[in-house]
Amino acid sequence: MTDLHPAPRAANLPALLLMLSLLVALGGCQRSGADTEAALAEHEHESESAQAERAHEHEPAAAVSDAHEHKPGDVDAHAHGEEESSDLDRPVAELFAARCEHALPTHACTECRYEVGVARVPAALIAEGLIGTAQASEQALPETFELPGEIRFDERRIAHLMPQVTGLVARVHVDLGSRVAAGDLLLELDSAELAAAQADYLGAVAEEALAAKAGERLATLRAAKIASEREALETEQRLEAARIASATRRQRLVTLGLRDDEIAALAAGGAARADGRLALRAPFAGEILGLHAVRGEQVEPGRELALLGDTARLWVWVDVYEAQLGQLEALHADGALAVSVGVAAYPGREFPGRLDLLGRTMDEATRTVKSRILLDNPAGLLRPGMFARVRLFLPGDERALAVPADALLADEGREFVFVHHEGEYFVRRPVRAGRSWAGSVEILDGLAAGQTVAAAGAFLLKSDVLRSKMGAGCAD
Repeated sequence: MTDLHPAPRAANLPALLLMLSLLVALGGCQRSGADTEAALAEHEHESESAQAERAHEHEPAAAVSDAHEHKPGDVDAHAHGEEESSDLDRPVAELFAARCEHALPTHACTECRYEVGVARVPAALIAEGLIGTAQASEQALPETFELPGEIRFDERRIAHLMPQVTGLVARVHVDLGSRVAAGDLLLELDSAELAAAQADYLGAVAEEALAAKAGERLATLRAAKIASEREALETEQRLEAARIASATRRQRLVTLGLRDDEIAALAAGGAARADGRLALRAPFAGEILGLHAVRGEQVEPGRELALLGDTARLWVWVDVYEAQLGQLEALHADGALAVSVGVAAYPGREFPGRLDLLGRTMDEATRTVKSRILLDNPAGLLRPGMFARVRLFLPGDERALAVPADALLADEGREFVFVHHEGEYFVRRPVRAGRSWAGSVEILDGLAAGQTVAAAGAFLLKSDVLRSKMGAGCAD
């Protein structure tokens, strides 16, 4: 017959302690010693029940029935919130009046407040900018129109890296997609042309040094009235010519791609450093967007070996029609013209930008003016070459209640925002959203003007409140 006796508590302690550690790590229980004992007892009771249920598979039906009888006062610890309606459907007063199984107001209980949709936001998080707040307010609804555009590189943030000498690719230090810092070594070339230029420079430096010594010696002879003035002039001329030759050969090295510190090391090291090794380095921080170099490959001057770019900011070029030019010119002069950019890769998602440049010439065939939009791309989702749909917003007469777009969240098809209730507590409330524009969204129902909502970083509050879906509930 199957052994129905549960294992002693001591044998279960490691597993129980591990369970409690995981709960704390997930933002769950922070209990006193008495609460911990209660959790251990509950878990032991559940373990006994589970073992009894497994044993019932081998017992008569009557025994199974008896095993499932509950004593008076027994309560299923997991049932206290399962049949309740969503916090989005309950009045705020009811949510803040509720009390949890720990004899605390549910909204103030670290492990239970998610049940009433409440998040605690210490003032320090707001002060440090991790969570932003905003007030629902009446705003002018803009008139919008769309223009087609194309995403391109910000030409001030790309570099085509190519050698100025003939040589062989000796080493490749990066790969396609590598992130590099300014000054990082990308490629090394071996070049006989560069080695010859280095040798010429060292020769010119040596000639300059000899001419300088000759000048010092002649100055001593002149002081003793031994050397003639003609000799002095000839010596000075040779020194000046040596200086010019040295400077010319040094500039040649700079043109071929050597940096000042590399030239200084060459002069200090002498002939041993004239190895013809050319290092191509990153002129700024960015990403390797193109790589066309293979070790041992012969390369010629002017051939692109790598494309370095910083795609954290991009350009969008659009064609503005003549009829829209007057309004845009006035708004652009005020520096207040925000736009929204969408691409086929991310349907339903809008990326904010701003009009940076209105072209000064008009295309006679299309009657449009090329205009440029600056587009921040910190996550790297947008790529040069994508076609874009650009929405421009012009001031309109209609007004509507609106909040920042970051404040609007959704879960299981329902939209909501976190509204400040009192102190450090924000509670999620259902809303009905309408139109969106330039980082704002219209609220048709669920908010009143002047109410404070969590905006930037509001998704962190959502993660906290919905943590029960990840198994971090109070009674897990």
